[in-house]
Amino acid sequence: MSPGNVSFGFTLPQRGVFFGATTVEQLLTMARDVDADPVFDSLWVGDSLLAKPRPDSIALLGALCSATRRVTLGVGCMASFPVRDPVIFAYQWATLDLLSGGRMLLAACTGIVAGGASAREGALWGVADRERAARLAENIDICRRLWSEEDVSFTGRFHSIANVTVEPRPVQQPCPIWIASNPRPVGLKPEIVEGALRRVAQKADGWMTVELFPRMFAANWSKICGYLAEDGRDPARFPNMLYHNVNINGDRQAALEESKRFLDKYYGPVFSPPMVEAWTVAGDPSRCIDDLRRFVDQGVRRITLRITGWQQADQYKRLVNDVLPHV
Repeated sequence: MSPGNVSFGFTLPQRGVFFGATTVEQLLTMARDVDADPVFDSLWVGDSLLAKPRPDSIALLGALCSATRRVTLGVGCMASFPVRDPVIFAYQWATLDLLSGGRMLLAACTGIVAGGASAREGALWGVADRERAARLAENIDICRRLWSEEDVSFTGRFHSIANVTVEPRPVQQPCPIWIASNPRPVGLKPEIVEGALRRVAQKADGWMTVELFPRMFAANWSKICGYLAEDGRDPARFPNMLYHNVNINGDRQAALEESKRFLDKYYGPVFSPPMVEAWTVAGDPSRCIDDLRRFVDQGVRRITLRITGWQQADQYKRLVNDVLPHV
């Protein structure tokens, strides 16, 4: 298999500063290491306001603009996108694109969290969970226009603006907006799954997702490709990215158990052991290599990896020396 078939990103575990997995200084050091290693072409952070709090993505990306020179800088997913004011966000993101020299990549999502956390977050700004998908689509439309036009007027369901010009403009024209979505194969109404995947095909420049159940990526990607073709877009030219976890350990069960503890700290106990296993390449290097190759065989074109463990520096060395060069 040619290494050109897939490219790799790295996801900084910024929420780990809350429970001892990393520090701010270590995050910036790792960012510099990623930027210096040609095996990676992108660097990612997460996002949430109150539902899953962490060091703010916009502020952290500003620091990463200075700490790096080469890699694409992304947020996946921008869970707060439907909550944030689209004019302020467009201004902030355009500034980041200017500071980074045109290296920003936005992957926006609805940010809905089971258990009511996103509903409580949204209530502060008058945003109901049932509105988040529509707000996501509307904010994408507003940002695209503000990033490419002057004197923008827009009247939508949630926002109305008149004669607004945002400066600076993004360096990238057009400035890419992906959608991150991962509708589950069970437990959701078919129309919800179809709506989420059609939105990717109709609104987005690319798709980011996760694998919480076996072959979840393959099933959803097949549907997106069909919707792209219906809309006259070439699936072969449409980028996708898998947001995945990694824990390298000769004892696979120990790797999965540490990943479960890590994810429980990161998100709360919302991922069952089978879901953690589906969402993590775990075990010795050869097992991790084989699992990553299987994703490539399913059509994954880019993979960003987050280390789900407390020995971040040691795991990083094993990842870049013993795993990724062989995928």
